[in-house]
Amino acid sequence: MKSHLDDLSIFVAVARAGGFREAAKSGTRSASSLSEAIRRLESQLGVRLLNRTTRHVSPTEAGQGLLERLSPALKEVEAALDVVNIYKDRPAGTLRLNVPVNVARNILPQIVPPFLAAYPEIKLEIMAQTGLIDLLAEGFDAGIRYDERLEQDMIAVPIGPRTQQFALGASKTYLDRKGHPQHPRDLLDHDCIVHRFSGGGPQGWELEKDGESVVVMPEGPLVIRSGGAADLAVRSAIAGTGVIALFRDWLDPIFATGELEPILQEWWPTFSGPYLYYPGRRLVPAPLRAFVDFIKTQTFEFRQPPL
Repeated sequence: MKSHLDDLSIFVAVARAGGFREAAKSGTRSASSLSEAIRRLESQLGVRLLNRTTRHVSPTEAGQGLLERLSPALKEVEAALDVVNIYKDRPAGTLRLNVPVNVARNILPQIVPPFLAAYPEIKLEIMAQTGLIDLLAEGFDAGIRYDERLEQDMIAVPIGPRTQQFALGASKTYLDRKGHPQHPRDLLDHDCIVHRFSGGGPQGWELEKDGESVVVMPEGPLVIRSGGAADLAVRSAIAGTGVIALFRDWLDPIFATGELEPILQEWWPTFSGPYLYYPGRRLVPAPLRAFVDFIKTQTFEFRQPPL
């Protein structure tokens, strides 16, 4: 039975990594031993689980069905075995988090180093992406999202600043060329850097002032998808491509250098900060329990200097 579980775990690891070499990089087994385990599992089950090419592997229809059912089950096995951690002096193990790019860039750097210093036997793995996912199916212990994007039936714990703000800015060269907008509606006559969620349409800019709310659908020559392309958007705005709207804690340092100038400051919207969330209907792994306790008891200082 143990051998069978080992092979099933290897199947999940290879399917997620998209290849034997990629899976081997994050473990202690060679690519050839992983390939042999998959062949053994396929022989036992009597069905092909992975399509193989020289550069990539992907689940077959049977393999995809097994992966979808198996991933949560293996997480439950890991969580059950993790119960013994409560008898250790220090929690140990791996904590896997899925977080938005902004959180990874601007919030976690103030949390992760002291947490790892306090729990040296915990290994932290972080995937930064913006789209919604199935935590258990993707192999994560917890995620971080904003309240309007939280999954249902999840336990949510505040993490980081409790309020944040969106800011708008543009370079001096762009504003000298196109003029300074005085009202959100003026943005319709400007080149804007458009943000589009994966699988969705452009994201509107909802601006507010003294109880008045205005939603602007920006248009412009550059459209970015959620994720790491935000850095490209920032550099493009600095180069004069157009107006950018982004988290203020991301843009404040750039405003300070003068590479971008803030615009429409009185209209910048404020919203609630992010939450750590995880399934409530399962055992909580010791590393996650330690992380939750840590963020509940620690006070972090998030400065947003006035403009």
